Amino acid sequence: QVQLAESGGGVVQAGGSLRLSCVASTDTFSAYAFGWFQEPPGKERDLVVGVSWKGDKTYTADSVKGRFTIIRDNAKNTVYLQMNNLKPEDTAVYYCAASLYATGSRSTRYDFWGQGTQVFVSS
Repeated sequence: QVQLAESGGGVVQAGGSLRLSCVASTDTFSAYAFGWFQEPPGKERDLVVGVSWKGDKTYTADSVKGRFTIIRDNAKNTVYLQMNNLKPEDTAVYYCAASLYATGSRSTRYDFWGQGTQVFVSS
């Protein structure tokens, strides 16, 4: 079992940057793959970035490629979502999710979820 807590959401102007944090309450942080999901208003939740449990593989959705990066810090039990050059269409609730010994790709089944953090990008 792992509990996830996201933070760092807020309001930002288009073109700006924001860093979201996800702290995992577990003694086995390094055994988990992590993903950040984006749920825009009225749309489905979708994976935008993921990182494998070993940290050797990452996934990035085409819509955020070159702008979003996932970073894991095993020493701090934290995974970050660095978002640059934000666009109004990035407005969404962002969720952190975890999966044991997984690749962090689109085929990964994520078993643990945070409560989400809201990001609003103004034009």
